[in-house]
Amino acid sequence: MDERAAPRADALELSRQRWQRRYDAARKRAADFTTLSGATTDPVYGPPPGSVVPGFERIGWPGEYPFTRGLYPAGYRGRTWTIRQFSGFGNARQTNERYKMLLGAGGSGLSVAFDMPTLMGRDSDDPRAAGEVGHCGVAIDSAADMDALFADIPLADVTTSMTISGPAVPVFCMYLAAAQRQGADISDLNGTLQTDIFKEYIAQKEWLFPPQPHLKLIGDLMEYCASEIPDYKPLSVSGYHIREAGSTAAQELAFTLADGFAYVELGLSRGLDLDTFAPGLSFFFDAHIDFFEEIAKFRAARRIWARWLRDEFGAKTARAQWLRFHTQTAGVSLTAQQPDNNVVRTAIEALAAVLGGTNSLHTNALDEVLALPSERSAEIALRTQQVIMEETGVVNVADPLGGSWYVEALTDGLEAEAEEIFARIRAMSPDGTMTAGILRGIEDGWFSSEIAEASFDYQQKLEKGDKRVVGVNCHTGTVGMPVEILRVSHEVERQQAADLSRRRAARDQAAVDRALADMLAAVRSDQNVIPPMLAAARAEATLGEICGALRQEWGSYFEAPAF
Repeated sequence: MDERAAPRADALELSRQRWQRRYDAARKRAADFTTLSGATTDPVYGPPPGSVVPGFERIGWPGEYPFTRGLYPAGYRGRTWTIRQFSGFGNARQTNERYKMLLGAGGSGLSVAFDMPTLMGRDSDDPRAAGEVGHCGVAIDSAADMDALFADIPLADVTTSMTISGPAVPVFCMYLAAAQRQGADISDLNGTLQTDIFKEYIAQKEWLFPPQPHLKLIGDLMEYCASEIPDYKPLSVSGYHIREAGSTAAQELAFTLADGFAYVELGLSRGLDLDTFAPGLSFFFDAHIDFFEEIAKFRAARRIWARWLRDEFGAKTARAQWLRFHTQTAGVSLTAQQPDNNVVRTAIEALAAVLGGTNSLHTNALDEVLALPSERSAEIALRTQQVIMEETGVVNVADPLGGSWYVEALTDGLEAEAEEIFARIRAMSPDGTMTAGILRGIEDGWFSSEIAEASFDYQQKLEKGDKRVVGVNCHTGTVGMPVEILRVSHEVERQQAADLSRRRAARDQAAVDRALADMLAAVRSDQNVIPPMLAAARAEATLGEICGALRQEWGSYFEAPAF
């Protein structure tokens, strides 16, 4: 052996031994980690002893910096991902029944989908809510709806994710009020709130105010959770909606992590300790249909985040360098044509998320391209995850594709593309911060333009037949039957408005007025707005009233047109 290579081989062996010690000390599930034929599987695989692998430190071992191969030395042998099915429709009572079905069928966490009026901070009886109440998620008008949403579901024992950004903070206050009414100590709550407003301006377009007021609310929430609810993750940085809007995998990766870096800057500007608040940041990615590219995207995301948190921001602990993420299979990949094929697409995308090391996962239902999932299709989506978890053997080995020439090349390539995009965003910044670059990119329409160009390019390839989608532009013959879809009755809207009217009549209006006034006083004095907003939620102030008061104070935001 070349004398110059020997120290590198020794270093590789030492790193393997270090991983082995961590694995031995880690928690392992009581499970059968053999193949279907009974062959024993090792918990991880790597280069043979004595090997020299240039650049292996960029791949490494599971549970070690830069976490390319996962956050935990035991992988899914220690703990499998959380099955968190995204669900919400109609009113809170209807959705509560769906949650009980999902939990009873083996779901291990809840993920709340809200209707459009709620996402836009409007009450169900607002004239602008007409025809939309309960149709794309559950209608939430006040803390009383949260009581009904989680009736007989102890919030102290269940992790709950809420996919909402513009009115995330008042909705979170209603969630806290409901938890306290159950008798829970809010300091024990665990879950995730999306809250990511940058992706709204970039892709989804569901904002309430100009960017700076939204950042004030997010900063207040980060401070409050850091001091009062240490296990709760107040900010889930979302690439999912960026990808669903038509971005490439590299754009999703880069735009999402850039947003995350900006929120790190926000926390630091509030005087928060990086090693304390960074573990409270989580991420939400899309699992699209290009199997290996998606796996590589997840691996690259962990590596980039760890390196930037350590080298750019100075995070000292491993937990502060961890990128923990939830994944949802790609809704945009589903087709109305031959919808049964969507079961296959979702299974492939879910498997990519698992092989990429996701921490929690939602699998889309076959009929989501047509309507909200029926109970039957929701169960199939849930069972898809369970088949992967219980039958395929992919949980037996941490990062089973690590070291694949193809996967590692894709991972390196996506990382390089992301770094180029980071440089472009920073070049737009007048002060060198990622935050200022993102704000300039939003104001100039740069992000929207980049996504539109990528989306147009894909559509052209689809129409030319360069990209093929089964049932759409190839293999279009079918013997399939029409799918029966879930339909939300307009009676939901009428009932929701009637319930809201009764609540307003029964509450202490003077207490509501005082709470809203205290909230605005906190806004004007630059105090933390969460405690007075929580008091308003307890007094049964409605979402529309809270957001309306803030709109009057902060104004509205209108996107600059781009042609």
